[in-house]
Amino acid sequence: MAAAIGLRLIGWETTVIERAPVLDDAGAGISLHANGIRALESLGVGEAVRAAARPQYTGGTRTPDGRRLARMDGAALERELGTPILGIPRATLHRLLREALPPESLVIGAEVTSVDLSRPPRVRTTFGDSPLDADLVVAADGIGSRLRTRLFPGHPGPSYSGSTVLRAITERPVDLRTDFELTWGPGAEFGHIAFADGRAEWHAVLNAPAGVRYPDPLAEVRRRFGDWHAPIPALLAASRPEAVLHHDVNELVTPLPSYAVGRVALLGDAAHAMTPNLGQGACQALEDAATLAAALSTEPTVESALTRYDAARRPRAQSVARAARQAGRMGQQLSHPMAIALRNTALRMAPSRATVRTILRHADWTPPRWD
Repeated sequence: MAAAIGLRLIGWETTVIERAPVLDDAGAGISLHANGIRALESLGVGEAVRAAARPQYTGGTRTPDGRRLARMDGAALERELGTPILGIPRATLHRLLREALPPESLVIGAEVTSVDLSRPPRVRTTFGDSPLDADLVVAADGIGSRLRTRLFPGHPGPSYSGSTVLRAITERPVDLRTDFELTWGPGAEFGHIAFADGRAEWHAVLNAPAGVRYPDPLAEVRRRFGDWHAPIPALLAASRPEAVLHHDVNELVTPLPSYAVGRVALLGDAAHAMTPNLGQGACQALEDAATLAAALSTEPTVESALTRYDAARRPRAQSVARAARQAGRMGQQLSHPMAIALRNTALRMAPSRATVRTILRHADWTPPRWD
C-alpha cells in the first residue's frame, strides 16, 4: 500500500491485489523508527500516523528479575532525529495507509495466478477475465514470495532463524511505567510496546525447533514468563487466549543479487526479510516504497529507475538485515550463562549514549528527492 501511495503521488495508476477476502487487520504492534516515519512523511501520511501513535520516550532492557541493563532515551533520539520512536498497532497503520488510497485501487479477495514477464508485463488474477497490462509489477508478496522464486530459481529462499515468537495486544489498558521495554533471559525475550489508547502489544520470543506449537499458547507464555518482573504478569493477565499469534521467525540469510528484474521490483520482505531484533523490518519496506517512487519520478525509463532503486536499496537493506541477525545472536538467542554474564556486564557499563548511537546507525535515513 505504501508503494501504491507513492506511485499515485507521481501520477501513476495503481492496483493493489490482496488475496485476503476480509481485511481484518490481523497483527500485533509495530515500532516506527525515524527512517520509517520520514518515509511515511514523504508519502503524505506521516502526520496521520504521528497523531495515532504513542512516542516511546521511556524504557530499555532488563533482566528477568527487573534489573536494568540499558536505558532508552527517547528524548535524545528526538533531539538527534526530530522524532522519538513511535508505537502503533499494525492494524491502525494499515487503516491509515488504506485511507490514503482510493477504494477502487485496492482489490481484496483476489489472487495473482500468473505474471507474464514480457514487456509490458501481463498479470492474470482471479478477479477478472481480462489480464492487467502493467508498466511495472511491484512484488510485495512477503517472505514466501512466489515471484521472487520465479525470478531467482537458484536462491535457497527463507531460512529459520532458530527463534519462534508469540505475541498479542492486550484486551484492555494496562498500567505501564515505560513506553517500550525488552527483557532478556537465557534463550528468551519478552517485550512490550505501549499504545496511545493505553493498551499494549507484548511479544515473547523463544529459542525453539521450527514448527513447534502449543495447545494453549497463552498458558505456555505464562508458564515461561509468568514469574518475570512486572508488568509482564499484568500484560498476560490482560490478554485473551484467542488473541495470541504464533509465528516462526524466518529470514533471507542469502542476499538477493538484485531487487529488480526487467520491469519487476521486489519490495519489503520479498526482497529482504529480516529478524525483528532491530525493529527495522517494516521501516525498511517503507524506505523501499519511498525510494521506488522517487526513482520513477526522476529517471527517464522504468528500467533505469529500477536500476537506481536497486542500487539505493539493496546495500542498505542487506546491511540492516545482517545487523539485525547479529543483534539477535547477542540478545535474545544467547543462552550460555557465561556469555550472558559478559553481555550483561558490558551493557551495564556502557554509557546511555551508546544505545542512542546504535539506533542512529540504522534510523538516520533521509528519503531521496522527488521531481
